[in-house]
Amino acid sequence: MLAPLSWLKKYVDIDMPAEEFARRMIMNGNAVEEVEDLSAEVTNVVVGRILSVVPHGNSDHLHICKVDVGAQEPIQIVTGADNMAAGDFVPVALHDFHLPGKKILMKGNHDYWWTTKSKMDRFLEECGFDTLTILHNNAISAEGISLCGSRGWMFEQGQEHDKKLIAREAGRIRASLQDAARFGEQEKILFLHYPPIFMQDSIPEFFAVMQEYGVRRCYYGHIHSNGCRFAFQGEWQGVQLTMVSADYLAFMPKKIG
Repeated sequence: MLAPLSWLKKYVDIDMPAEEFARRMIMNGNAVEEVEDLSAEVTNVVVGRILSVVPHGNSDHLHICKVDVGAQEPIQIVTGADNMAAGDFVPVALHDFHLPGKKILMKGNHDYWWTTKSKMDRFLEECGFDTLTILHNNAISAEGISLCGSRGWMFEQGQEHDKKLIAREAGRIRASLQDAARFGEQEKILFLHYPPIFMQDSIPEFFAVMQEYGVRRCYYGHIHSNGCRFAFQGEWQGVQLTMVSADYLAFMPKKIG
């Protein structure tokens, strides 16, 4: 069993380093196989405090944040996120940051700064980001599972669905699932940024593609804060839906393998 120290602290007051806590657990007859410091390979990632947020003068969807990262002067960060506010604490990746492991990225609702997978692949190669992989109209095999995904779409409750937009996004989901055929008969898991169902308003075209390719698990994000209580989780038309928004998971990665 893997037990994050942050999770244990919710139930027990722990005011000592993890290694010392593990030693005392062992001395009391509790088995501890190892202590793994997940931050050991993380460099130049700090907690920043947003001081101000103003609209970008040359964009209708970007914002400029002034952020205190503990340096002599605050830094400026341009973001497409519209849910940032002065006083928020946010993780900030500084120059030459490093995060261990392989990261698979796909488009969200704020990603206006890149268009095609080929352009992003060239950019990542030129910059030496060899731990980042783009999931966009393709599939990736990992540990015997085909990882498929697209941004998807979402409409406000009662809003009429745009048929052209739905057809475009359904086509992208299909392209990703079709690409998984090269990995043989292994499970296909679909990742979407937007939920395929919200407040009982679903997008049947997306579920039709999932059923066509035998998808049984779908993970999605986008829903945050108080909206999480309205998110649908469970089985819908033969597909198990799970929300994995970072704040909903308390910023703890969810193991799906």
